Amino acid sequence: MSNKAPVSICWLRRDLRLDDNTALFHALTSPYPVVVLFIFDQNILSKLENKTDKRVLFIYQQIIRLSSELQQHGSSLLVKYGNPVEVWKALLNEWNVKSVHVNHDYESYGVQRDRQVAQLLSEKGASFQSYKDVVVFEKEEVMKDDGTPYVVFTPYSRKWKELLSRRGFQIYNTSEHFQHFFKMYSKPVLPLAEIGFHASDFSFPAKVIKSDIVNRYAEQRDFPAIEGTSRLSVHLRFGTLSVRKLLQYALSKSNTFVNELIWRDFYHSILYHFPYVEKGSFRKQYDAIPWLNNEEHFARWCAGTTGYPLVDAGMRELNETGFMHNRVRMVVSSFLTKHLLTDWRWGEAYFAQKLLDYDLAANVGGWQWAAGCGTDAAPYFRIFNPASQAVRFDPKNEYIKRWVPEFGTTAYPAPIVEHEMARNRCLATYKKALGSV
Repeated sequence: MSNKAPVSICWLRRDLRLDDNTALFHALTSPYPVVVLFIFDQNILSKLENKTDKRVLFIYQQIIRLSSELQQHGSSLLVKYGNPVEVWKALLNEWNVKSVHVNHDYESYGVQRDRQVAQLLSEKGASFQSYKDVVVFEKEEVMKDDGTPYVVFTPYSRKWKELLSRRGFQIYNTSEHFQHFFKMYSKPVLPLAEIGFHASDFSFPAKVIKSDIVNRYAEQRDFPAIEGTSRLSVHLRFGTLSVRKLLQYALSKSNTFVNELIWRDFYHSILYHFPYVEKGSFRKQYDAIPWLNNEEHFARWCAGTTGYPLVDAGMRELNETGFMHNRVRMVVSSFLTKHLLTDWRWGEAYFAQKLLDYDLAANVGGWQWAAGCGTDAAPYFRIFNPASQAVRFDPKNEYIKRWVPEFGTTAYPAPIVEHEMARNRCLATYKKALGSV
């Protein structure tokens, strides 16, 4: 087949799998053979200062895997690098594109990019079709009876579960249609160096749903020293695992685990209905807080040398592995915003640089929760004591000693702030800024 034969293109972004992929299913059931495309987005990659960024390596490994899988079906993965709009202009000259199928992107950059590509396709007489895939329910699906969006998690989750029991969800059996891939010779995936990055020796969490972890999730998830969480967040982030299949598995195993999947949907709903939360507090009056933004304190928080062992262990784990236990994420974010009175956006941006599973909707939601300025947030007067959190959730200091080997020696620094002083300072600062709120 020549490049001028009519084709559909399935453009993968954060949905790096062939199995149960909504956009791919619709592409494969369209009238035209399907070319699968991935674009290394220059606009995103150029902002990453670390040229051994683990996330880029993870994506690259998945691209190699997808290319190999497609070769088994007589096709190949089309891999491009550049500004997506410019890449699409070139593709439309090279291929006779009739339709493009993607899964929704909810972040402002992705929405704008997709709008531009859709316009470009429209001018060439091709359709741009976008589908729900990253989440279970989205946009206007889970709404209050008066048609407004939920801004508190518990009633949202009740309506979400009610909708699930009434409507269910669909698993897309893409493999039944793999014969519709466009037949083409294997194309070598461009070298990592060609996009300005270099490989590093790093092992990523396996994409394995461990039944014992899901079954005991409610009892074990808060203890960072044990293997009590699924470590699947990076696979959900990049779509190497279907959220629907994970939900299907978890429904009969753990309500607590299902609730975590509902939180993902909730934060995506907030981002969709209130896009200003990308940069500003959901509770806008909290933008009046006069943050101290002490750069030396922030640097010590980043490095994991605050003198608070649980905070330091979490930051060092993040810096070395790109992962941080969820309970510890709450402690370190509360410490930065409330003990150190540092703008939550500083912490959110640092996590954006470091987290393998970085997801804008969830990360912003979590940081605003910690700072007290988000939807369903912890009230500003709820201030975690990092010492008592350590006693409660790492009673034998196992997690702390794993990441802070000098803990308990004279080499370990004294606390950069005293807890009671910092707590009182936070309460006074928030109260003054917020008035009677």
